[in-house]
Amino acid sequence: MKWRQLLTICVLPCLLLLAAPALAQNRTVTGKVTDATGAPLAGASVVVKGSKRGAVTDANGKFTLQVPVAATTVVISWVGYRTQEVAIGDGAPLDISLQPGANANLNEVVVIGYGAVQKKDLTGAVSSVNAKDFQQGAITSADQLIQGKVAGVAITTNGGQPGNSSTIRIRGLASLNGNQDPLYVIDGVELPPMKKLDGTSSVSGTANPLSLMNPDDIENITILKDASAEAIYGSRGAAGVIIITTKKGRGGKPVFNFNTQLTVGTVAKRVQVLSASQYRAFAAKDLETTPGDTIYTDLMGSASTDWQKQIYQTAVTTNDNLSVSGVAKHLPYHLSLGYHDEQGILKTDKLQRGTVGIHLTPSFLHNHLKVELNLNGSLSKSRFANQGAIGDAISFDPTQPVYQPGNKFGGYWQWTDKTGTFIPLATQNPVALLEQYNSTGYSSSSIGNLHLNYEVPGVDGLHAIADWGYDVANGHGTVVIPPNAAQAINNSPGPGQWQQYKQNNTYVSVNYGFNYIRDFKAIKSNLNAMATYSYTNNLITTYNYANFDAAHDTISGSAPTYLTSPTENTLISYLGRVIYTYDQKYILTATLRDDGSSRFSPANRWGLFPSAALAWRVSQEDFLKNTRWLTDLKIRGSYGVTGNQDGIPNYEYIPTYSLGTNNSLYQFGDKFYPLYSPAAYFPNLRWETTKSTNIGIDYGLFNNRISGSIEYYYKNISNLLNSIYIPVGSNFTNLAPYINIGSMVDHGVELTVNATPIKGKNFTWDLSYNFTYLKNRITKLTNQDQSASFVGDQVGGIGGGTGNDIQVQTVGYTANSFFVLQQIYGKNGKPIEGLYADRDRNGTVSYPADAYRYKSPFAPVTMGFSSTFNYMRWSLTLVTRASIGNYVYNNINSGLGATKYILHNGLGYLSNATTDIYNSGFVNPQYFSDYYVQNASFFKLDNLGIGYNVGNLNSHVSLRLNANCQNVFVITKYTGVDPEVYNGIDNNLYPRPRNFTIGASLNF
Repeated sequence: MKWRQLLTICVLPCLLLLAAPALAQNRTVTGKVTDATGAPLAGASVVVKGSKRGAVTDANGKFTLQVPVAATTVVISWVGYRTQEVAIGDGAPLDISLQPGANANLNEVVVIGYGAVQKKDLTGAVSSVNAKDFQQGAITSADQLIQGKVAGVAITTNGGQPGNSSTIRIRGLASLNGNQDPLYVIDGVELPPMKKLDGTSSVSGTANPLSLMNPDDIENITILKDASAEAIYGSRGAAGVIIITTKKGRGGKPVFNFNTQLTVGTVAKRVQVLSASQYRAFAAKDLETTPGDTIYTDLMGSASTDWQKQIYQTAVTTNDNLSVSGVAKHLPYHLSLGYHDEQGILKTDKLQRGTVGIHLTPSFLHNHLKVELNLNGSLSKSRFANQGAIGDAISFDPTQPVYQPGNKFGGYWQWTDKTGTFIPLATQNPVALLEQYNSTGYSSSSIGNLHLNYEVPGVDGLHAIADWGYDVANGHGTVVIPPNAAQAINNSPGPGQWQQYKQNNTYVSVNYGFNYIRDFKAIKSNLNAMATYSYTNNLITTYNYANFDAAHDTISGSAPTYLTSPTENTLISYLGRVIYTYDQKYILTATLRDDGSSRFSPANRWGLFPSAALAWRVSQEDFLKNTRWLTDLKIRGSYGVTGNQDGIPNYEYIPTYSLGTNNSLYQFGDKFYPLYSPAAYFPNLRWETTKSTNIGIDYGLFNNRISGSIEYYYKNISNLLNSIYIPVGSNFTNLAPYINIGSMVDHGVELTVNATPIKGKNFTWDLSYNFTYLKNRITKLTNQDQSASFVGDQVGGIGGGTGNDIQVQTVGYTANSFFVLQQIYGKNGKPIEGLYADRDRNGTVSYPADAYRYKSPFAPVTMGFSSTFNYMRWSLTLVTRASIGNYVYNNINSGLGATKYILHNGLGYLSNATTDIYNSGFVNPQYFSDYYVQNASFFKLDNLGIGYNVGNLNSHVSLRLNANCQNVFVITKYTGVDPEVYNGIDNNLYPRPRNFTIGASLNF
């Protein structure tokens, strides 16, 4: 026997005996963590008490943990729940149910500008909505997730087009003529404006840049509402700030989630117009009253066509998302893929979108360096329908057929004169407008940032922060109309159309700073201070193309001299904030930001935006600490200044010249030279300024079974952009350009209540309610006193007539008040045509001399209510909204509710009318009658959803099923299709669909 064999035989058993105690030092503990309803909690932390050894629960709430043999207790924690200690026992699987924590929501971390704080330390008006409280169903963009969820935030979708944008107003108006959209911040990247100055999308090829992001990737949305919270964003914060945080890796083994949805959308309501039989009967009875007069019936057809039915369809949408979250060695990650395919209820409308998300949160240097990498990318293809078909479907003669085989308009019936020539002013076949129009847009978007947080050695609490962010969006597309289409016959430069467009947007941001957070226990104080340098640059490059005919031939003289038209602006900022807390009772927040913008001249380039806020946590005082029914009480007050520069064009403060067209060449000798035209410029342009005061109370009662807040705010908005006529010859324009001259005030009250009326083992009921009261008043429009004859600035263009406006801006009144004539009614309750109140008592009635300011499109009172019932594995959710006091001008009825509109002054074509023609009896249009300004207050059931948690299909897979209905019903006095019209003028709104959705979520 060799010596090595002998050594093995003798020594190995001894080593095994020595190692046996060590091998026996660990044992395996397994278990499951659920909430009070029995639903599994994924991502809960399970840690051995007194050590750092732990695990994270998987999608089914299960965990496996190796613990020392001497360990007796594990500690389980999760955000929003009470931390619980559980004895390990004899090794049997642990069944742990976490209960909602009384103060857990107070310790919840809330993202604010350039940082985050615990909810209990907030001093400003900040609202946060987590993923579990988002709107459900067919959701295309982030703004739809929080509709009706936050007091003081009004979100109105701009119609039912796939991926359409929303109009969002935080605490009312921020401007009269400038940008009023909030600033969006995604994972720390401050995005450029979502809309151009004309209100269209800032990214070509898509209706809404925000829809390029997958809503399924969003974890939380925070809204900054008062100047204390917004001032950290300086000249971009006046319209409010919406901070979007995406999902991150939570640790543990890989957890996969796949959810899929199928949605069917239908038209909820159509405009009430005369049917073919009603149309013929009306013509015979009310129009052709002269014996032998057949002018109308001669033009009528023999068909019975419901044109609205012809242009709308049942729309099908699919939405699929796959994500995986976990830790690869020491790298936490969250990866996602999404695909969205949505039809519009208007035929030929379609949106297809693919998205990818990569979120990595590693740590280095013994956790001293924390890194966060966020990348969100998307590709989309849109087919945009010709929305002119909506208006023509309402007004087109219902007695005419859709098709006329063999005609020169591609087989679509069209209005022609006796020679067969198309009548240019006639309404056009709505189906032809859709099917002979092909507008296709492509867009790509990537938003990302790299965030570094380095804990400086040797200086307790000091962190060096660096952020690099970008937002790159590219869009291009074509609009193609065949030469035989009636909609292109009168196009300039000729029949048919093949147009091309392209735009590249590049936005970059860089932030460097320090953050100092430290407790000073000896003086019962905590200090959270930060200082940052910020640089952002926004470059938009628009490509110029020649005009082409339908055969792709270049139209002579249309080739551009310059292939691109770039515009660029830069913002440099220095900012700082101090949050000081004494004895966990008294909190002071002070912010200062200094902005320098390239949009303004050197004399006006820089501006300071300060804010200060105080909070008193009354419930922490000794005289209230033992009050059992009071869980939390905090009183807040703030004042601050913010700005608004996104509504101001680039280069407006310097002289600029634009190249003339090829039709305006000037001849020198035998050569022709292009001309350059000067544009108006105003060197004293500067940002609009908002000074805001806020007083708030946060409360929690009965172990936080009831919680919420009450807010009062007052905003004074000055330096508003308003159009002012300037002396002739003083600038390169004879128009009324915009300069900083106006002012207005907004003030209001907000109330939020969250409650859990019932909380049992098998049944819970959670509800939330928000209430907003808002009042707006214009205080200045010009730089001098106006005469009594000055009615204000007329705005709000309407369809019908030429250049008619129906609203006015007047000092002392709400913005966009309706400016109308007071209608006189007969004994039968019907309006008397042409008879109005002579308000100036001069014996004659005229517009605008006898017009008056009547109502506003903006509701003074809005409310939102959400309720969730959980019983065993079932859940039922409903979301409702109410708007009280908003009015809408029914432009459809004012244009189509008069007899004269049916026959257009003998031009050889007929139009349909709305059924309001029976109510008004008007022969001639009465555009300025207050008869058409209608009470549009409404109550909407936005969302009704039911879910069933199937539970575990096996040891690794769980399933949840859900069904939703959106836009369930609306209760209103408004006679139009939908009372929710942001600007108050209802003119062929793309109907919002009623969506029915079924979905499944699979975790494994």
